Amino acid sequence: MNLTVRTSPKNRIYPFGSSRHRRAMSNYTFIDLFCGIGGMRLALEKAGCRCLFSSDWDKYAQQTYAANFGEIPVGNIREVASSEIPNHDILTAGFPCQPFSISGVSKKNSLGRAHGFADKTQGTLFFEVARIISDKRPAAFLLENVKHLANHDKGKTLETILETLTEDLGYHVYSPRIFDARYLVPQHRERIFIIGFRDPRRFEWPELGGKERSVGEILEASVPEKYTLTDHLWRYLQQYAEKHKAAGNGFGYGLTNLRGIARTLSARYYKDGSEILIPQKNSNPRRLTPRECARLMGFPESFKIPVSDTQAYKQFGNSVVVPLIARLAEQVVEALDSQAEEDRSTLQNLVGVQYELATA
Repeated sequence: MNLTVRTSPKNRIYPFGSSRHRRAMSNYTFIDLFCGIGGMRLALEKAGCRCLFSSDWDKYAQQTYAANFGEIPVGNIREVASSEIPNHDILTAGFPCQPFSISGVSKKNSLGRAHGFADKTQGTLFFEVARIISDKRPAAFLLENVKHLANHDKGKTLETILETLTEDLGYHVYSPRIFDARYLVPQHRERIFIIGFRDPRRFEWPELGGKERSVGEILEASVPEKYTLTDHLWRYLQQYAEKHKAAGNGFGYGLTNLRGIARTLSARYYKDGSEILIPQKNSNPRRLTPRECARLMGFPESFKIPVSDTQAYKQFGNSVVVPLIARLAEQVVEALDSQAEEDRSTLQNLVGVQYELATA
């Protein structure tokens, strides 16, 4: 196994092997920051963890979250003191990507101003994640963002995030990994993940692969006429595509192969549905329904959708692929479990040695 690990300057990761045991339940707790409609929560709960706190400012996302989990997430996380957040084992967050303004520490010192993560990330929403990690010291964190984070601001944003987590906060962070969920749901959806631990852990990124799902699997049998594109909109999308094709651009609608995978579902899907259109015989193409969007993101059939179609499209387009997060959560739990087993073994050995010395 060849793993690249960023370590804090005070501690180094020791070599380790692999562990594949999986537990149906765990005793770990987590908090759900920037929770949206609860995709992270569904995945962590599937891994046996228990949610203690959730936060999201969007009132419509709060409605969907409350309908499915029986509680309303706390609003703006900037207004929540760390003392109001319960201690927890795992922090999860799909925080928005924002640029950072970095100034030299020596200059800040000369001005008597703060440095470290408070200096580098202040004013961004990642600062709130760093603040809570710093104050609550969870055993692990799982962060998610768009693939573009890797190149955002010429790579400076991601570098600042990693420096903050490792050098300022002292966590052991694995090199970020980009996953495409196409083997878990019928959608090309690439996202970047950052996973770290307070103490050294035996952690492995999951391997995805196998046969891809197909869009045809997630379609509803009967769909209302309102999801079919009007003649006007369908004509506009075709003309728009032809215009950009003539100019040498690749912009255009996505007429989906039902035996293949779809393009990435975005939060703008409500506007015209152009990135994922479903072909129909003897009729214009149609949009996905909100339930089909839920399936495309790996949400269970029992998941309630209490909001308008417009809000539902935004929510699922902004959400995470539940089965992918579940796979990552299982690996995090496994890493925490393996260390717990070692700690128990060490304690048992220590007790045994003490008993032998006492009876010698």
